[in-house]
Amino acid sequence: MQKITVLYGHPTDPEAFETYYEKNHLPLTANMKGVAKMELTKFLGTPDGKKADYYRMAELYFKDVEQMQKTMASAEGQATVLDLSNFATGGVNVIIGTVQNTDES
Repeated sequence: MQKITVLYGHPTDPEAFETYYEKNHLPLTANMKGVAKMELTKFLGTPDGKKADYYRMAELYFKDVEQMQKTMASAEGQATVLDLSNFATGGVNVIIGTVQNTDES
């Protein structure tokens, strides 16, 4: 299984980020065909009470590299990527990896 991890930096206006993310960006993501699972995390902080390095994280899972490439190359995938500049004012890091030790059947 392949995974794209999107790490969002702290936005200049968290309320505007959340509104746009929920009403505009997530619906775009939902239109992408081939995403096996998606997990969204909003960070609260570190164990010692400090601000987390990142504001949010989105993890998109795909059955294999080919499906990930096909999905991200699609019109829906490209629209989702291009939309990042509309709201991710704190910057964004995208990382691709292979999931190990999964409980797939």
